[in-house]
Amino acid sequence: AAIPEALLESELFGYEKGAFTGAAKTTPGKIEVAHGGMLFLDEVGDLPHPLQAKLLRFLQERVIERIGGRSEIPVDVRVVCATHRDLPDLIQAGEFREDLYYRINETTIKVPPLRERQGDNLLLARAFLERFAGQFKRPVKGFSPQAIEAIESYAWPGNVRELENRVKRAVIMSDGTQVSLEDLELPEQGEQVEYEPFNLREVREKAESQAIVRALARTNNNVSKTAELLGVTRPTLYNLMKKYAINSD
Repeated sequence: AAIPEALLESELFGYEKGAFTGAAKTTPGKIEVAHGGMLFLDEVGDLPHPLQAKLLRFLQERVIERIGGRSEIPVDVRVVCATHRDLPDLIQAGEFREDLYYRINETTIKVPPLRERQGDNLLLARAFLERFAGQFKRPVKGFSPQAIEAIESYAWPGNVRELENRVKRAVIMSDGTQVSLEDLELPEQGEQVEYEPFNLREVREKAESQAIVRALARTNNNVSKTAELLGVTRPTLYNLMKKYAINSD
C-alpha cells in the first residue's frame, strides 16, 4: 500500500510540536537530518503532486519548513533520486512535474536490468541469503545446484527487489541447509525475446563470455576454481577474460 501523503510529508520535512494530533514533540524530517551529507529518495516518480512542488522548492532554495512551522531552515545536502518508472512518460501524462524532472536530472545513471547483467543475479542471491539467514537465524548455507541454475536462467522481471524477496521467503521457508528450486517458487517463464547473433564467431564469443561470468559467480571469483570448472588453464582463462573485458575483482 502507498504511504499516505501526510505521513510522507512529515517523514521528509519534519513537524513542529502540536502541528497535528499526536505531534507531541518537534521532530526533524529526513531532509533536515541529512544536512551535510547525502539523501537518497527512492521511487521519486511516485511522489504526489503537492510533495513534488515542495521538493522542487527545497531543491531550488535549499531551505525547508517543518509542518506547522514558519521558520525557513537551511539544509545543505546532496540529493540522489531513483525510480523504475519512465519520468518523461509521466510528464506527458501529467503525473510528474517537468520542472522537477529537469532539476533532479543533472546526472543520470541507468542501471541495466538483471537479465542483462550475467553473473550478478547469483552474487546478489548469495549476499541476500547470507543476510537473511543471519537475520532470521536460519541454518541455510547455500543453494542447491537446481536452484543455482534457475537463478542464473530466470529473467527476473522484477529485478533486484524480486530476487531479494524470493530469496528472503526461501530462506524463511527452507527446511534444510540449502535453498531448493521449490523454495524459490519461480513462475514458469514464457519465451524471452532477445537479440541472438547469427554469425558463428559472435555466437561463440557470446557463449564464452557468458560461461566465464557465470563460472566466476559460482566460484566467488576464484580464478583457479573457475579455470577448473571451465576445463581450461589459468593462462587461457586470463586471456579470455582480457579479451571480453571481464574483471574478477
